[in-house]
Amino acid sequence: MTTAIRSEFDRGIALTPHSEQPGRYEAELDAGWQIGGGINGGLLLAVAGHALSLRHGEHPDPVSISGYYLSAARPGPASVRTELVRQGRSLSTGTASLSQDGEERLRVLATYGDLDGLGGEVRTTARPPVMPPPEECVGVEHAPPSLLDQAALLERFDLRLDPATIGWALGQPSKEGRIQGWFKLADGREPDPLLLLLVADALPPVTFDLGLPGWAPTIELTVHLRARPEPGWLRVSHATRNLAGGYFEEDAEVWDSAGRLVAQSRQLARAPRPQ
Repeated sequence: MTTAIRSEFDRGIALTPHSEQPGRYEAELDAGWQIGGGINGGLLLAVAGHALSLRHGEHPDPVSISGYYLSAARPGPASVRTELVRQGRSLSTGTASLSQDGEERLRVLATYGDLDGLGGEVRTTARPPVMPPPEECVGVEHAPPSLLDQAALLERFDLRLDPATIGWALGQPSKEGRIQGWFKLADGREPDPLLLLLVADALPPVTFDLGLPGWAPTIELTVHLRARPEPGWLRVSHATRNLAGGYFEEDAEVWDSAGRLVAQSRQLARAPRPQ
């Protein structure tokens, strides 16, 4: 990046090309993106996704990206190595590996294209989540102190949760496994495809609504991007239908201000231990 970087998110995913190794980039993971025991998985996916967007040139946007989390990333320097596996006319596929101190943290496989070049036809039965407007939802400033203590990244969000899905914060989880709300960055940066990778992992874990507070480390996260988001608020819904054997899946949908489903994701994560 050659222009001034003003958004905390842009600083968080900023990369410097390695002077001697093409396809390798250097990053600095900021402590402000921590949650639980490490850097947020969505932010890490956005760092790797940024590296791949630089590598893929005429195919700048992730269309499908999957990340496998091998070890917890900590604040500090990191390296991202990318490889272009295949390049076609409309899509290209590549891999990325994010490492710290010689230990691999994240391995990514992704297909890239140009979201502006997608057709306009939409056939869907999906509907955006119904919830009160942002001014009638609950901001992160009302989150329990125990959550804020382990989630520094919430200070970077303007997150307004649907009151119907925050019973867990009052000690009354619904046990339905759903959390939803409105999302913007606190510094006003508008959404784009790379930010959607963060948003897919931005809400509190749905296990909170199952009565299981605590850190829920991601094992694997896949995000499908369906359109370039319009400026303004994003509506985000996270839900789970199955927790078994100490692991749970979490499905997310992200809707933009124009009412379009712009991203979908699924992740497998380790359930918090009962307290």
